[in-house]
Amino acid sequence: MSKPKKSQLPGFGLTLGLSLSYMSLLIFIPLTALILYAAKLPAADFWEIIVDERVKSAFKISFLSTFYAAAVNFFLGLIIAWVLVRYQFFGKRIIDALIDLPFAIPTAVAGISLSTIFSSQGIMGKILGVFGIDISFSRAGIVVALIFIGLPFVVRTVQPVIEELDAELEEAAASLGANFYQIFVKVLFPSLLPSLLTGFALAFARGLGEYGAIIFISSNMPYQTEIVPLLIVKKLAQFNYAGASAIGVTMLVCAFVLLLLINVLQVYAKRRRKI
Repeated sequence: MSKPKKSQLPGFGLTLGLSLSYMSLLIFIPLTALILYAAKLPAADFWEIIVDERVKSAFKISFLSTFYAAAVNFFLGLIIAWVLVRYQFFGKRIIDALIDLPFAIPTAVAGISLSTIFSSQGIMGKILGVFGIDISFSRAGIVVALIFIGLPFVVRTVQPVIEELDAELEEAAASLGANFYQIFVKVLFPSLLPSLLTGFALAFARGLGEYGAIIFISSNMPYQTEIVPLLIVKKLAQFNYAGASAIGVTMLVCAFVLLLLINVLQVYAKRRRKI
C-alpha cells in the first residue's frame, strides 16, 4: 500500500491551527454554549417543551416546506444551469447575474417583494387567483420564498460541473445509438448527481434557518404557517430562553442528522461514479 504523497507546500501545521481556531470561535464555541445552556433543563422539562403540539407543528411545517423547496430547486437548478452552460441566447449574461440576486438582497426585502407579487392584488396573485390558487399567506408561500432563497445554491454548484463535462462522451453515446434520455440518464446524470446533492444540501440547510423572507409572505399562524425560527424568536421575546434553547438544540440535531445523510448519499454517488 503506497503512502500518500507529501505536499510540497509548507505550512500545514499553521494553516490547520488557523482553520481550527476559526471554526472554534465562530462555530464550535457558540453551538457548544447553546447545547450547554439547554442541558441545564431537566430531561422531563426538555421533553415537555419538544412534544408540545405547537412546537411539533412548527417542526413539521419547517422541515416539509424546506424539503419541498429544495426538491424543486434540485430539478429547476439543474435545468437553469444546463441552459446557461450549453446554450447561447440574448440576455444570457443578465439572467446569469440575476441568479445571484437572492445572495445580494436582504431576505426581508425578498419577502416583501414576494408577498406583493403573490398577493391577491399582485401580478402573479391575480393570474393564479383565476385558477383558485392562493400563494400569499399560506404554506405554499413559504415554499415559494424558500425556492427563491435556495435556487442559487443549486445552480452555482452544478454549473461548473456541467462546464467540465466532456462532450465527446455524449457524442460517443449518440454514435452508439443512444437517444437524448439514455445519454442523460446513463452518461450525464451520474456525473452531476454528487454536485446536485451538494446543492440540495446547501439549499436545505439555508432554508431551515430562513426567517426574513418567510414572515412577510406567510400568515405566521400557529399550527398553520408558523415555522421554527419564528417560534424561537417568539420564545425569546417572551424571555423564555430555556424554551428557545431547547427548540434550537433539537432543530440543530435534526438538521445535522439530515445533512449527514445527504453527505453520505453524496459520497456513495461519487463512489458509484468511479466504479
